[in-house]
Amino acid sequence: GIEGRPRRPPVLAGSHDPLLEWALRQSGSELAAFFDGSLDGLGRLAAGKAIAAGLHVYEPEADDWNRGHLERAMAGMPIVLIEWAMRVQGLVVPAGNPSGIAGLGDLAGRTLIPRQERSGSHLLLEHLMREAGLERARLELVAPPARSEADVALAIAEGKADAGFAVETVARQFRLGFVPLFRERYDLAVWRRDYFEPPLQKLLAFCRTPAFAQRAAELGGYDVAGLGQVHYNGP
Repeated sequence: GIEGRPRRPPVLAGSHDPLLEWALRQSGSELAAFFDGSLDGLGRLAAGKAIAAGLHVYEPEADDWNRGHLERAMAGMPIVLIEWAMRVQGLVVPAGNPSGIAGLGDLAGRTLIPRQERSGSHLLLEHLMREAGLERARLELVAPPARSEADVALAIAEGKADAGFAVETVARQFRLGFVPLFRERYDLAVWRRDYFEPPLQKLLAFCRTPAFAQRAAELGGYDVAGLGQVHYNGP
C-alpha cells in the first residue's frame, strides 16, 4: 500500500445495526461486515483489521457517546468519528407485552436474554440497571448471550426469555412488543484515509438517496437527520 503500510481489509466491524447492515448491501459498497460488539470493533479498528467500526458506547461521566473510548484506544491516530443515527434502545418483550413490563424494575425474577460483554448494549444496560437499583442477581439470565440485535428479538419470539435489550427496529421487524428506555447515538469510527476511498464513499452517497430515507422510516426507531456529522477528528 501507500507509505509502505499494508492496506486495511475492507471490513466494517463493531456493533450490529439493522439499517447499516441493509445499506452496506444496497449501496454496492463491497464492504464486509463483522458485527461482534462495539469494543470488539474498536479493538479491530486499532489493530488495522478494519477500516471502520460501528460504536454506541455510552459515557455517562460526559453524557456523550464513543468519543472517550476512541480517544483512549486510538490516541494520536488519524481517526474520524461520524454520526450514523440516533436510535431508541429498550426492552423487547413478547407481542402484546403479556407480563405488563413497563420498565427495568419489572424485570426482577424474570428471564432476560443478555448481550455479549463487549457490546455497547451490554454496557448501556448495566448503566441503566445501576441507575434503577436493579441487581443482576435478581434476574435469570438465559445462556448463551445474544450476539446481535436480531438474536435478541429471535430469543423473545421463540419464548426463550421474558425480555431482552435491543433497538426498537428489531422489535418491529419481529412484530414484538417494545418498552423504550433510552435514546442513543450510533457512530462510525473510520480511518481518515479510508473515509475518502470508494467503499465508504459509496455507502455515504447511498445514504443521501430517497431509498435510504424511506428504509430508515420503514424500519422505525431511527433519526438519521445528523448522519455524517463529525463528532471527533483525530490529529
